[in-house]
Amino acid sequence: MKYSAIHLAIFIERSNRFIARCRLFDSGEEIVTHVKNTGRSKELLVPNALVAVNHQPSEKRKTAYDLIAAKKGEMWINIDSQIPNALAAEGVLSGKITLPGLKGTINYLKREYTFERSKFDIYFETDLQEKGFVEVKGLTLENYGIGAFPDAPTLRGLKHVEELRLAQAMGYHCYLLFIVQFPNIQAATIHRVMQPKLYEAVEMAEGDGVQVLAYNCDVDQETISIKQAVPFDLEQAFIDPNL
Repeated sequence: MKYSAIHLAIFIERSNRFIARCRLFDSGEEIVTHVKNTGRSKELLVPNALVAVNHQPSEKRKTAYDLIAAKKGEMWINIDSQIPNALAAEGVLSGKITLPGLKGTINYLKREYTFERSKFDIYFETDLQEKGFVEVKGLTLENYGIGAFPDAPTLRGLKHVEELRLAQAMGYHCYLLFIVQFPNIQAATIHRVMQPKLYEAVEMAEGDGVQVLAYNCDVDQETISIKQAVPFDLEQAFIDPNL
């Protein structure tokens, strides 16, 4: 996927979860931009960091720019929280993302499907009448080649895992899919220190048959695309650079 009007900028400060100030790299103009991720991203959005902003002016918007990526060392990390769902749906349909355990071929996919108390990101059916759900989570927190989710506690994410367990028990094929929004990663895991209850929920979900998958992405300042499957290891140690 390619953004339409990317500009490089220097990050100045984050005013709140939704707004940041940056200075355009080419003109030096200071701008206010919408941050397309309400997570903390403290290790990425630091003063003088090189970031990518997408110019999307509209009378209906409060800001003319979206902050969609930041450079950490030599690696771009996409932080657009809307991208993972689109990449996942496209990847599942194209076969770029494989859902283990299915015997048939997916011939129907619907995004944002309501089940019980939750709305899952993807509902699918196969030509062999198999049905299932995929809950997608974007992963942007990295340290020493390990990616961890979440970077801030998420009650919504916890509820989704619990609902996946319920759906699995009812006969659906259920998957928790992490879209790693950067390329260089050895393994993905749950940030146990950040949210112990999520770790416990995922552990129980795996025991119940819910499959946990992770795929990394090729990323630069204006594009992002699914690269390949990477290991998910619930017991992988992770050192949070922000703690």
